[in-house]
Amino acid sequence: MRVTVGITGASGILIAVELLKRLKKIETVETHLIITEGGFLTIRDETNFDIYDINHLADVVYNVNELDASIASGSFLVDGMVIVPCTMKTVAGIASGYCENLLLRAADVCIKENRKLVLVPREMPFSRIHLRNLKELADLGVVIMPPVMTFYNQPATIEGQINHIVNKILLQLNLPSELVEWKGGKV
Repeated sequence: MRVTVGITGASGILIAVELLKRLKKIETVETHLIITEGGFLTIRDETNFDIYDINHLADVVYNVNELDASIASGSFLVDGMVIVPCTMKTVAGIASGYCENLLLRAADVCIKENRKLVLVPREMPFSRIHLRNLKELADLGVVIMPPVMTFYNQPATIEGQINHIVNKILLQLNLPSELVEWKGGKV
């Protein structure tokens, strides 16, 4: 199975790193990583991660301007793509078909080839423009998954919240998840 992971300049890099860690543990998954320029800045400004360590979590790493990369073609088979965190600039680019970089082109390929595309938008509140673009993408079959906090699983830490979101993403890709299921009043 091949999964493309895109990291943009929104807040929430910790979710992307945890997703990459979990995907790396699944032997049958090959990960392809794209980090935008804004993503690099956010990694620098909001985390203690070294970019080398993040890149090392993926099987293949691309430069965002590498428009001739394999994942830019519909003939290169990927099973899904997750953009986490996803800026509203990226949402707008995907919704309008504006493929100025590899991340946007890879997302565009997923839509045109009817492949799973999951966006984890990190913005609030959503403006009407954001909502319009997200709705447009949802109407095309894109999964819109804002990293919304949950409490039924009684998370005691931020890591608990992050793990819950990553588990929900993994379920969208039909991959093993450690999601705590809701059991009618009991967790």
